[in-house]
Formats: sequence, structure tokens, C-alpha cells
Amino acid sequence: MKVHLGKFIAPTALCLLLAGCAQLGPPLPPSLELPKPPNDLRASRKGNRVTLSWSQPTLTTDRQSVRYIGPTLVCRSLDPEITACGNPAAMLPAPPAAPQKRGSRRPAAQNSSSPRPAPLIYTDTLPATMQQPDPAAEVTYAVEVLNRSARGEGLSNRVQVPAVVTLPTPGDLSAELTGDGVVLTWTSAGESLNVPALQHRYRIYRRDESSGKDAIAGEVPVGEPGPAHFTDSSLEWEKTYLYRITAVDIIKRPDNELQVEGDDTPPVRVIAHDVFPPSVPAGLQAAYSGEGQKPFIDLVWAPVTNADLAGYNIYRSEIETNGAAGQKMVKLNSELVKSPSYRDSAVASSKTYTYSVSAVDVRGNESQRSETTSEPVP
Repeated sequence: MKVHLGKFIAPTALCLLLAGCAQLGPPLPPSLELPKPPNDLRASRKGNRVTLSWSQPTLTTDRQSVRYIGPTLVCRSLDPEITACGNPAAMLPAPPAAPQKRGSRRPAAQNSSSPRPAPLIYTDTLPATMQQPDPAAEVTYAVEVLNRSARGEGLSNRVQVPAVVTLPTPGDLSAELTGDGVVLTWTSAGESLNVPALQHRYRIYRRDESSGKDAIAGEVPVGEPGPAHFTDSSLEWEKTYLYRITAVDIIKRPDNELQVEGDDTPPVRVIAHDVFPPSVPAGLQAAYSGEGQKPFIDLVWAPVTNADLAGYNIYRSEIETNGAAGQKMVKLNSELVKSPSYRDSAVASSKTYTYSVSAVDVRGNESQRSETTSEPVP
């Protein structure tokens, strides 16, 4: 029997074509496009402002790449657990991200070389009605990311911040530059609550204007209402600083300690230009020696304790022992004397020498001269 090859090839090709187009396994259901809830929510509080940060979801609950993000609900409650965001504190608009192409049902691979997206940040204003005198009270936060149909899969991880009331900010901070440093003065509000587990301090911040870096210059107890002060002696001269003060609540708990800062005072600018000389040397004494040797007069005095002391200058005048007119005070040293003592070997018989000493700091500021002392040479 004669077989027609065309009749055989056509059905075979059709079968192969259908086999190549066949889909293995059951058909995939459509994605609900529900963003996976964030699990890295963080919170910090300063005054009545609570700053929240979290990562925008990149996967859906069925492990597809997120194509669209809808609004985000910010949930807030005095209850320790939030099960649903029934009355959100805020609804944040959808981020202006460009739509992505829909990926496969397989998990989206994370490129380790690609930069991580910046976290989303929202600052919530804590209502006065939620601030409590009880230091153990807390405010719980969560966020829920919705899809473009305003549906969500659930809340993020929960975070808590203390709900304690913070002290008011001093309104009259002032600063004065002195030789000992910057003297800050303000009016203390005093302890508003007498709670054993709660303490209050004033924290003094100092910002270097050139670098923008903050440092804690010191802390003082809030104490009684009325005038308060603090001297910052740890500054560096010839710099410009911005000072501010904030009241801090210290919450003592059995297993840890929490701190909540209040609002900051407006900054006070100080130019730390050193025009202040060191302390005047005191206790100057002179003693003559010369029997059997070349005569000299030894001077000693109490050391000056200023941190920026560079050394001392020695001044001398002389008069004849017979009462002839004396000289004006002249400086004996060409370089600063580093220790609080000096030997004057340029003395002659039948003269009386009068001495005085001054202190000089590292910027060349010189103190007034000490009280004089006199010593005759026989």
C-alpha cells in the first residue's frame, strides 16, 4: 500500500506543536497583590514627637514582587497589643514609585550588590491626652501597608514608647563667656511629679558650629524651682558653639532604664575667643645665697593651676642699698619659665632687688603681676 508522506507529517507536527504549548501543573490563581507586612518598625520619642521608621515591602504575601503600594495606616494605642487598626492615627499616601512588571510566582531574588532602599519615616505628634503621669504607661505603634484596593494583610511588628509627661523647656537660657568657660543660666521648672521610679535632669548639649557635631557638655538635676546654672569648662577656645538644654525623664524599671528627652531650648551661640589671662601667681618669696660662692637669689611661688598655663614671666627692679634711686621693673627671662621657681644669678653687692611674677597662657594672655617681694644683697 502506498503511504502519502504529507498526510503523516501534518498530524505529527500538530501534535508536537500542541505538546510544546501545554502548561504543566494546575493553573495559577491571580495574585491578591497584598504587601507583606513590615517586620522592622522602629520608634523613638522626643517631647511629644514620635519618629517611626520601617522598610517598604518588596514582596507580596504570595511571594511575588510588589507592583503597586497603596496607602499606609499608622496605628497607635495605649493598649499593649494592637490587633486591628480601627481608628488610625494617620493614613499616609501611596509612595510615588513607578509600577514594576509582574514577576513569576517564584520568590524575587535580592541582588546583593544593589543598594537597600532608604527607610520610610513618619513623625507622629503624641496627643496630650495620651501622655500619662505613670512612668510605666506606654504607647504602642504599628503600621499596615495596603494595596491599591485599600486591602492589607495585617499589622507590622509592634513597638512601644513611654507615655510619660515630659517637663517644659526652659524659656530663658543665656550664656556668658568667662575665663573658666561658658556659664549657662536658666530658670528651673522644678520637679512636677513625686514618683519614686521617675527622675528628672537637665541635659546640656554643645554643638561645634564648624563640624555640626553635638556633644553632651553635662547634666544637672532639675531640683527646686528657680535659678539654675552650669559651667562648661571642657570647651576648646577659638571655636564657635551652639548651646541648648533639654529636660530628660529617667524611668527606672526593674530590668532597665529608659530616657525620654523633652523639647530643646532655642540655641544660644557663643564665640569662645580667649581674652582671659590666667590667675595671678601668689606666695612669691625670695632668698639670698652667697657665702663662699657667687651670689644669687632664689625665687619660689605657688603654682598657677589654669589648664592652659604656658609659663611665667619674672620682673625685677633694683635700688642701691644706700637709698639711691631705683630702676623700673624689667623682665628677666627671654623665654617663659615653666616651673614656679627661678634663680637670679645677675645680682651685685650693696643692692636690694624687688621681684614680681606674672602667668601667661598658651594664647599669650598675661595675668597681672603678683605682689612684690624684696631681698638685699650684702
